[in-house]
Amino acid sequence: MIRIIRLLILGLIGLALLTLALANRGAVPLHLLPEDLAALTGLSWSVNVPLFVVIFGGIILGVLIGFVWEWLRETKHRSSASAKSREVARLEQELSSLRATKSGPKDEILALLDKR
Repeated sequence: MIRIIRLLILGLIGLALLTLALANRGAVPLHLLPEDLAALTGLSWSVNVPLFVVIFGGIILGVLIGFVWEWLRETKHRSSASAKSREVARLEQELSSLRATKSGPKDEILALLDKR
């Protein structure tokens, strides 16, 4: 049931995006620099693209910038988590080597507790 609802919602979003694209098919000039600055520097690159390409490109670029920004922001958390996992692995290895070298417990109850 949830899968059907999810597909229905994705279909509605796709239909809305298609409607937006069809409504904004007109070509608009996309300039690299403002006209005064382009005249000053001599870089007057421009291209005519449909408006929906500019809209969707802006949305995609914004999402990509957000993903990269968040990935960079979480770098310290990932590095500390990997350091902690390495430390846990080292301590587990040390514990297993200590258990292997240690002679068995004298009491049966302690032996049962060590086996867990």
